[in-house]
Amino acid sequence: MLKVGLTGGIGAGKSEVSRLLAGYGAVVVDADRIAREVVEPGTPGLAAVVTAFGESVLTAQGELDRPKLGSVVFADPAQLKILNAIVHPLVGARSAELEAAAGPDAIVVHDVPLLAENGLAPLYDLVVVVDAAAGTQLARLTGLRGMAEEEARARMAAQATREQRLAVATLVIDNDGPLEALEPQVRRVWEELTARAAKAAEAAEDTGA
Repeated sequence: MLKVGLTGGIGAGKSEVSRLLAGYGAVVVDADRIAREVVEPGTPGLAAVVTAFGESVLTAQGELDRPKLGSVVFADPAQLKILNAIVHPLVGARSAELEAAAGPDAIVVHDVPLLAENGLAPLYDLVVVVDAAAGTQLARLTGLRGMAEEEARARMAAQATREQRLAVATLVIDNDGPLEALEPQVRRVWEELTARAAKAAEAAEDTGA
């Protein structure tokens, strides 16, 4: 098994890279999706969030009001730290379950937005960073997602800097340009991943592992 960490700043295009890698055959473990699952109604995760932040972060239907919670935690690093302390262990446990189910020959791509922030790079055989300039991120968040500029800047500021992400990168995908320039880069990365996985499998056979 080859364990890959995939990360990138908000608006960098990481989700599109993840989708393309899945199309090539990667087993994608999406931390964002799992983070939503672990705070669904009736879960211990949601109960812990309500205990920490109050019932005002719930909708009338008893679901987590993500925009409301986001407005609280992204404006206050201390509150964000509290939320992360609740959600991250739950996400980590579920991610480990999915990885174990992937099989020994799989290339498992962990799609982790906060990989650099949480010092998670050592958990993976290599790290792929989807890189884009801050101006590009901001334009995508406000233009494509319809996010207010103030909110977009707050979310970007809550993440690692571009330099911090690049410092943990094994491979970098430049997504500052148009979408059609992205796919060839992802294909080359996939070729590199499959080559590394094959090399690791050969080494394991040689050692009898």
